[in-house]
Amino acid sequence: MVDFGFDKIALIGAVALIVIGPERLPRVARTVGHLLGKAQRYVADVKAEVNRSIELEELKKMKGQFEDAAHEMEQSVSSEIRQTTSDLEKGWSESDPLLTPGSPGYDELRPPPEYRHPKKNWRLKRGATPQWYKQRHGIRGKAQSGAARVARFRPPRHNA
Repeated sequence: MVDFGFDKIALIGAVALIVIGPERLPRVARTVGHLLGKAQRYVADVKAEVNRSIELEELKKMKGQFEDAAHEMEQSVSSEIRQTTSDLEKGWSESDPLLTPGSPGYDELRPPPEYRHPKKNWRLKRGATPQWYKQRHGIRGKAQSGAARVARFRPPRHNA
């Protein structure tokens, strides 16, 4: 930035006093101060934006490196699993030559491919409060309409 000493500032002030005049000098100085403040804030905002974009680029690079490392790890683990599986199947077939892939009885020894819970009705909402607790404390188990509730608790009519 430009280096202003006291003597240069005094010279600029004296010239401004002569050119502008003492009546308008305070208003012009205030306006110049406001404009300089806005310019400084604008420069600070631009610097902050540049710093943010640089940090964002660095974060994107780090993210790419982590994704590459995770992908490599996943590939190495899956290749190890494939190798182990093939070794196990090879050892299994060598231990009993009658049970080889494709021979009768081979598929019967393998577990089913996926577990399915028998007859689970996931659409049915289950209450969190146990049924025995509701029965012991008299909590209503079934909803009744208002008219049915009134009829239930209405005293019996006596015809006299």
